[in-house]
Amino acid sequence: MNRTRVIAYGIVMAIIGAILPIALMAQFSWTQAVGAEQKHLTELADRTIRRAKLSFDQAVSALRQMEGLGLLPCSRAHIDAMRRLTMNVRPIEEIGYFNDNLLRCTSWGVTEKDISRARVDYVTPDGIEVTISLRPSVTRGDPMMAIQVGAHNALVNTARFTDLIIDDVIQLAITRNDGTPIADLNGPAPATVRDMLRGRASGVTPTHLYAWASHGGWTALAIQPRSAMQENLRREQSMLIPIGAFISLFIVALVFRLSRERLSPLAELQIAVKKREFVVHYQPMVDLCNGACVGAEALVRWRRPDGTMVHPDMFIPLAEESGLILPITDQVIDTVVRDLGGMLAQDRAMHVAINLSAEDVRTGRVLPVLSKALEHSGIQNQQVWLEATERGFMDIASARATVAKARAMGHCAALDDFGTGYSSLQFLQGLQLDALKIDKSFVDTIGKESASRAVVSHIIDMARTLDLLIVAEGVETQAQADYLREHGVALAQGWHYAKAMPLDEFLAFYQQSRLHHRPPAPHA
Repeated sequence: MNRTRVIAYGIVMAIIGAILPIALMAQFSWTQAVGAEQKHLTELADRTIRRAKLSFDQAVSALRQMEGLGLLPCSRAHIDAMRRLTMNVRPIEEIGYFNDNLLRCTSWGVTEKDISRARVDYVTPDGIEVTISLRPSVTRGDPMMAIQVGAHNALVNTARFTDLIIDDVIQLAITRNDGTPIADLNGPAPATVRDMLRGRASGVTPTHLYAWASHGGWTALAIQPRSAMQENLRREQSMLIPIGAFISLFIVALVFRLSRERLSPLAELQIAVKKREFVVHYQPMVDLCNGACVGAEALVRWRRPDGTMVHPDMFIPLAEESGLILPITDQVIDTVVRDLGGMLAQDRAMHVAINLSAEDVRTGRVLPVLSKALEHSGIQNQQVWLEATERGFMDIASARATVAKARAMGHCAALDDFGTGYSSLQFLQGLQLDALKIDKSFVDTIGKESASRAVVSHIIDMARTLDLLIVAEGVETQAQADYLREHGVALAQGWHYAKAMPLDEFLAFYQQSRLHHRPPAPHA
């Protein structure tokens, strides 16, 4: 993922992180407020249905009591008993006695004209006959519910069913389960009641909140306008939206931090290692005697997904500092074996040099990695040189052990960039190396008036004293090549011959070299 995509992704995530928590808290505030109101409405509906059934049961109990008295119908005692129950049982407005389906007397007294029993709307499972709406024949008052038990009938004011103290904005309705209206308070529209009863036990419409409860064939519905919950909603928002704002700030800060880390060189390098974005270019190494290509130095390059190449000087120090140089070295080994396995198996005089980090030299952990990679590859150990700079050999005791193991396995051990550190004859003697590579900065002084131009000859003399194979780096002119050859330097690499190149170009260079130069004998 390139920097532009990381920045764009960070901006998008920051926007989402800033908006989403506040939006979620706003939604949660709404849900909490609605939940609280619906809980209140559910409790109110439950209270209403229980009160209605209590009033109904009280009326039924009174009628059964009248049936059990056995008084002479319409006698003074009978009428007095009906009158006492009417006065003592709050839901009952009037009690009447029927014979042959005609009303004979009521708690008001003996009737003077024939009044027939009203049509029964339904009968309860225990035999109670109910007429939902009946206008009293004697008083001609508001319609009431008529409850019939045996010969006795009670007129019940259904307003008693909803006799609760509630806010004016709340509406109550009691119906049969089939939707037939029984009683209401604050006048909800019948169509609204029917629509809500077809829904769930509680819900939200564009204009109202509602909840209902059922018992004994009746349903109580409590309704409230959505506008009535604004105070509760503001209270929830005042508590939850600041929390959402704090979470938003935290997420934005976290996204900013992660984006910055993702854009850091170390983070990019970690991703490059994970995605194996490293490739190997090969710097040809030629024999100064005849110009034949005898090997190559494997140089790691970082190729980004967009195709751009990152120079090693830009990432190798960071890789060494962070420890990522170790998996990078492993990827280089795998690539070299895959790229050059066939060529090295065909030409045993060829070799490839792999650079090791100071940590690899100190611990020697790269040796088993290399051994496993070379297994079944067709490459012989002596065809793989292991190079490290002077800094890599600073822990002399550990370096000596690693060099000894490498040489015992058949690898050639070389000191790279010689002359740029603190090497001495004693230092070189202690390591028992196979080859020494003269740094380009000293090769550049050949043929020039420079204070350090004599250093090259001293390095060559030192290497000869230790019987080391000498390789010159950074050879750019024929004069430099001639001087080095005349002074006994065996191998050279540099732009005078070829730059470091991708595999295909190197293989073509190698094939061309074989056509024009006789392959030299292997160097000791």
